[in-house]
Amino acid sequence: MGKLYLTLAVTFALLVLVHVIFFVVNFYFWITGGLESIIHGTTFVETIYYSTYLKWMLLADGLWFLSLSIFLLKRKYYKTDPRLHYLDHKPIKNPTICVIIPTYNEELVVEGVVKDYINQKNVKHIIVIDNHSTDHTADIAESCGAKVIRKDSNKGFAHSCVMGLKEFLKTDANIVVLTECDGTFSGDDLAKMIPYLDNCDMVIGTRQVQVLTEKGNQNSMLYVWGNFILAKLIQIKYFSLLHLGIVQLTDVGCSYRCIRREAVEKIIDKLTYPRTDEVIVSASSGLVAILITVVGIENNLKIVEVPVTFKKRVGVSKTGSDKKSKAIIYGLRFMWYIISS
Repeated sequence: MGKLYLTLAVTFALLVLVHVIFFVVNFYFWITGGLESIIHGTTFVETIYYSTYLKWMLLADGLWFLSLSIFLLKRKYYKTDPRLHYLDHKPIKNPTICVIIPTYNEELVVEGVVKDYINQKNVKHIIVIDNHSTDHTADIAESCGAKVIRKDSNKGFAHSCVMGLKEFLKTDANIVVLTECDGTFSGDDLAKMIPYLDNCDMVIGTRQVQVLTEKGNQNSMLYVWGNFILAKLIQIKYFSLLHLGIVQLTDVGCSYRCIRREAVEKIIDKLTYPRTDEVIVSASSGLVAILITVVGIENNLKIVEVPVTFKKRVGVSKTGSDKKSKAIIYGLRFMWYIISS
C-alpha cells in the first residue's frame, strides 16, 4: 500500500503539471493565432476539445482515478483494530513530567523558558540538551535548576530531541514533554494537553488557530498553508474509508508534544540507525517532528492534536527557516519524506 500511495502522489503531481502546461501552451497559441481563429470561427474551448493530447490526458486521468478508487477500497478497514485504534481509557496515576528543552545559543530566553516549565503542575525534571552553544545558555539553564546535557559538538536539533527522549527514560517520570527554547511555546498549555493522554499515547500541538497566536509570529502564510497541506498528505497516507483516518493533523512542523513513557519506549529505537545515536533523518532537514509523528503512527500509537498558544520568537532562527527559500526547501523535504517513507 505504501508503494501505491507513493505512485498516486507522484503521478498526481505529474498530471497536474502536464495539465497546466497543456492549457497554458494552447492558450498561448490561440492568442497568437487570433486572426486565424476568428476566420475559422474556432474558440479556445473548441481548440482544446479537438486536441489529440487532451484525449490522452483524459485517459491518464481516468486511470489515475481508477487507481485512487482501488486505494480507497483497500483502505476500508485500515488501522481499525478495536484493541489498537479505538477508544481506550488509560489514566496515568500520579503523573510525573519530564520536560526536554533542546537549546543552541538561547541565552536571551532560556531562563524564562526553564522557569515557565518548572512552575507547571507535576513537572519534576527539566532536562536541557545544549547543542554546543557558544554563549552562556547552558550555564543559565543550570543556574535555574535544570539538568544540562552539554554536547561537545553541534549535531543538530533532531539529535538533541532524540537524546532528550533517551535521557527521559533514565528518570522516574511517566510523561515526557518535548518543547523548544525560543519563547514561542507556553508551559501553561500542558494543563490542556496532558489530560488527553488518558485516551491516547501522544499529544501534539498545533499552531494553526489564529486566536491563539501572537500577531507577528514566524508562522507566515507560507508556513500556515504549507504545514496544513503536508498534514493532509499524512492523513491521506493513513486514510481509512470507515473514518477520516487514524490521525487528524493540521500542523506537521510543531515539535511541542507530550508522550507517555511506554510510547517512548516503543519507538525510541526506531528513531535512530541500529546500534548508533544517528537519527534516521538529516540533522539539517527539520524533519524530526514529522519523524516522531510518522514513526508513532506506524507503531500504532494513538495521536491527538490539540491547539496551543504560539508567540513571537525571541532571537533569530538557528536553522534559517524564516527565509522563504529555505522554507520552500524544508517543505519539499517534508513532502518527499511523507510520500516515500
